[in-house]
Amino acid sequence: MSLDLARLLIDFGFVILIWAVQLVIYPSFGYYSEDNLFKWHKSYTARVTIIVLPLMFSQLILGGIRLWQIQNWYTIISITIIMLLWLQTFLIFVPLHQSIDNNTPVENVCNKLVNKNWTRTLLWTLLFVISLLHYFLIP
Repeated sequence: MSLDLARLLIDFGFVILIWAVQLVIYPSFGYYSEDNLFKWHKSYTARVTIIVLPLMFSQLILGGIRLWQIQNWYTIISITIIMLLWLQTFLIFVPLHQSIDNNTPVENVCNKLVNKNWTRTLLWTLLFVISLLHYFLIP
């Protein structure tokens, strides 16, 4: 399997995952009572991390390898988007999730997760689209 095909598959996995998170998972948090959200969220974050972390590291590593091999519009834009996604995830979303896990959620944390996640949803969608274009149109 080529690195570009592996990247395309990882990017596809992320685009499916992020849209499910955006349209189903994060909005559902608002329907839990505070106590039930606290109980469920610990289980949710542990389980979703098993899916998300390997994908994020794979995307970062493959993006870095391709950037090292060749510097073109695809590799530069890709690594820039990947870095933005890492920054958003660890500077914005991890603290929001930790506030729920610590049972001290910030005000309107569920709404903040949904509203702020639109940026990540659009970035992961854009990343998939450019990977798709690169894979099929630009050898």
